[in-house]
Amino acid sequence: MSNLSIQPLSPLDGRYRAAVSDLGFHLSEAGLNRARIAVEIEWLIHLANRDLLGTNTPISEGQIAQLRAIVTNFSDADVATLAETEATTKHDVKAVEYFIRGKLQELGLGAIEELTHFACTSEDINNLSYAITVRDAVKQVWLPRVEKLIAKLRELSAKYADSSMLSHTHGQPATPSTMGKEIAVFVHRLERQVKRIQSAEYLGKFSGATGTFSAHVVAAPGVNWPKESEDFVTGLGLTWNPLTTQIESHDWQAELYASVSLFNGILHNLCTDIWTYISLGYYKQIPVPGATGSSTMPHKINPIRFENAESNLELSNAILGSLAATLITSRLQRDLTDSSSQRNIGLGFGHSLLAIDNVTRGLNEIDLSQGVLDADLSDNWEILGEAIQTVIRAEVAAGRSNISDPYALLKDLTRGKRLSGDDMVAFVNGLEIGDEAKERLLKLRPHTYTGLASELAKRVQ
Repeated sequence: MSNLSIQPLSPLDGRYRAAVSDLGFHLSEAGLNRARIAVEIEWLIHLANRDLLGTNTPISEGQIAQLRAIVTNFSDADVATLAETEATTKHDVKAVEYFIRGKLQELGLGAIEELTHFACTSEDINNLSYAITVRDAVKQVWLPRVEKLIAKLRELSAKYADSSMLSHTHGQPATPSTMGKEIAVFVHRLERQVKRIQSAEYLGKFSGATGTFSAHVVAAPGVNWPKESEDFVTGLGLTWNPLTTQIESHDWQAELYASVSLFNGILHNLCTDIWTYISLGYYKQIPVPGATGSSTMPHKINPIRFENAESNLELSNAILGSLAATLITSRLQRDLTDSSSQRNIGLGFGHSLLAIDNVTRGLNEIDLSQGVLDADLSDNWEILGEAIQTVIRAEVAAGRSNISDPYALLKDLTRGKRLSGDDMVAFVNGLEIGDEAKERLLKLRPHTYTGLASELAKRVQ
């Protein structure tokens, strides 16, 4: 037997922990339990201070502060206590209930102990806890990293707004653009998804064993329980779901994960494009001191940041896609398919966050090779065929030329051929078109044939 201790099974908790550890505060088992305790305590305060059961046991501001400090000061020792209790109860939420009852005794609040978990099914606590932890993970960890990435892309878009480059449609030389404009396309695409994610709803239910408030009504028939439920859920910063079974239907999770998956897909496309530009020599990679690109080829600098990101974005989408498909279905009033699957939410966001971190770092380790871009443009004068045939067509339409089928004329000249600048100048000089149009074409060069690319790049600044 090896003397090696038990190691993390997931690389997110091992090799890549430093990049994703902030998510663990929210989307770990400990984070879930901390949220459960918070929900249980807030419900206890709600019941007591609205005197919904006629107990006449209001909780003072000082006592409320002490109760909420249980959440604020939630510690490794508390995690161990919960685990020990759950080993007996075999039920995670019941362990949380007993934990809170113990804290009430310690604080001298034993008189309200029976308000703990009052009229709740476990899923009342769980669905709110997941909504809170996912919301906070997205808003406090994932989105700030995304904003850092997009800020870097916006910086590069501005920096390279005027950097002419040969485009490649179908992998073939095509009408030039600027690198800044091409990056701006991704800024625009990513920001659209960020807006959708920022406006996402986080729903919660709080209506008992089958969503009917049955136990509530029997215990206190004079209380408007739907109103109390709505006030409680919205008071947690969530959106109230009034119609559910035992579980909240999880549709909001499927919607959120679909948006994050679409963001991931767009970022994956950015990675493959940057990788290809590096392969073409359009970007040079900045050597990292001490780093090794190959165990046998000393010269190599590999685009590993973007390759790592591709893999992790695919893993993230596989997990989030599975969650979205699984969570929206539950047999009749309840089954437990969601219970196990939701414990993998952190993995879905973790792989996405790791990819975002890699792309951001990768963008800081490359620089544009304008000389390569210029040489590529100078070697492909035939791309001006589009401009020339379009100008001829405009001249024909205006009655300043009688050339028939300008497209076919340029197709015969350029298709599958490599032309020099002199070849193009000689061809333009021989055209029967207006002087102003001819002069305009004679001044045109591949590196200036970029249309409004520079201005378009600035739309995302």
